[in-house]
Amino acid sequence: MIRALSLAVLSTLGWAGATSAQAREQPVQLEIRTELGVIKVEVYPDRAPITVANFLRYVDGGYYDGGSFHRTVHDENQPNDSVRIVVIQGDMDRSRGADGFGAIELERTHLTGLLHVDGAISMARSGPDSATSSFFICVGDQHELDFEGRRNPDGQGFAAFGVVVDGMDVVRAINRSPAEGQSLAPPIRILGVDRSAG
Repeated sequence: MIRALSLAVLSTLGWAGATSAQAREQPVQLEIRTELGVIKVEVYPDRAPITVANFLRYVDGGYYDGGSFHRTVHDENQPNDSVRIVVIQGDMDRSRGADGFGAIELERTHLTGLLHVDGAISMARSGPDSATSSFFICVGDQHELDFEGRRNPDGQGFAAFGVVVDGMDVVRAINRSPAEGQSLAPPIRILGVDRSAG
């Protein structure tokens, strides 16, 4: 059922003529343009089809244009967390929130094989099956975010769906930017997210 659902969604995103094998074989290259520089990512519809299809519908709809990286998490700003992580978190233009999409099913890392390594891009969530548009990028390996990791009490982890292939210097610069607690002050603007030619 998951595979059928994902292929139906992929078809609406421009893969209507592709066979399921073709859709599985092709990573998608994206550029996240920020006011501090460009982050190039590669996402994997063969490994995390639901999560990638969801992210791409926000990308293709221009929802991230005018959004921001609004949160930075590092060793110094999570005093109440016994399991610490290092990430930056971004989201869509909040003025378009009413136009967004519903929550998606959680694709767990032990099923996708996509782990929270340095540069992994993953979906933020509260409970299982609650991710919508908010995403984060790992700075360093963050395996406590994988399935059975201890960062989230439910142990289900988060849905990694791709990795940064260029621009980790920009990710680290955002992670080090001024913040009040974990809130970037000011947020780092996302100028746009676009599919890349490769």
